Amino acid sequence: MRLRNRHGSHVDPVPFVVVVGLTFMVLLSFGPLYGQALGLSLEAAIAVSVALFAVATVAAYHRQIWTARPELRGHVSAAVRAERLFYLIPILAALIVALAVPLVAR
Repeated sequence: MRLRNRHGSHVDPVPFVVVVGLTFMVLLSFGPLYGQALGLSLEAAIAVSVALFAVATVAAYHRQIWTARPELRGHVSAAVRAERLFYLIPILAALIVALAVPLVAR
């Protein structure tokens, strides 16, 4: 699979496929459950999950394929990458708490 960015350069599709796969897994596994916990019918909860998946897929494509700049890949220092990982920890912790809220509220 050879994807190109808006400038015609080849872009590695693996990060995009991983993000879309994880998004599919999370939204269509947890989405209907939490939609029902928040009062939606099963059909509406699945529809909302699918719509959110479509939006996330378009956003991931735009970010990781269309506007990607593969020529700058080697210019990001280790300190910047470590800082990004450090900021990711509280985001993931907040996501875990957010996923637990509908289960506790029941």
